[in-house]
Amino acid sequence: MGEKTIPILPCQTIQPVLDFYTTLGFEVTFQQKSPNPYVAVQRGGIQLHFFGMKQYEPAESFSTCIVQTNDVDGLHEIFRARLKAAYGRVPNRGLPRIGPLKNTSHGVRQFLMTDPGGNCIRIGQQTSDDQHHRPAPKETFARALHHASLLADSKEDPAGAAKIIDRALRLQDERPTPVQLLRLLVLRADVAARLGEKDTATSSLAAATAVHLTPEEQESVHDDLERLTQLLG
Repeated sequence: MGEKTIPILPCQTIQPVLDFYTTLGFEVTFQQKSPNPYVAVQRGGIQLHFFGMKQYEPAESFSTCIVQTNDVDGLHEIFRARLKAAYGRVPNRGLPRIGPLKNTSHGVRQFLMTDPGGNCIRIGQQTSDDQHHRPAPKETFARALHHASLLADSKEDPAGAAKIIDRALRLQDERPTPVQLLRLLVLRADVAARLGEKDTATSSLAAATAVHLTPEEQESVHDDLERLTQLLG
């Protein structure tokens, strides 16, 4: 059997989308300007097709697709580096944008990347045979992290994530562990950056860098510390 599936995604105009993917190292395998604007790009085993639609609004797009890989860390690093070289920074809000690398609660390590056409490309690597979402933890701060991460990195709702984190950090009768505090502060800085809240991002980063962790604790939050370094850079 030789079947394969190729998504055909919408965009308002072809050229910005084409420029974005060629920046990432994709090759153009087909392009036409009339009668209907259309382009196909490919990078390794990833094939994406796009069609132009003038009345389409990228900022209101719900278009998405999943890319499965066996090296999600490598792709994330390459794409971030190429975008930084092209834009002078790594775009983390607006269009286009690329999100952080995260281990999800449904057994996938992934990042989200949204192109100028508003199409969200979910690039992930399976880490578990169980693809169901895990139940939310009952402990206060673990639960806050669970829900805030889902909102920030799966539903792309940074404002909703910020509300959950702020509520957790304001609690007086309970306090997070150092690991939980570090993760909450890094995520708060992350979503603040996406929302354009520079003061909140700066204060959250400063608080995160002040959290003391043992070597074992540092190892357990490797991704969060990597994200902290990216945000500081």
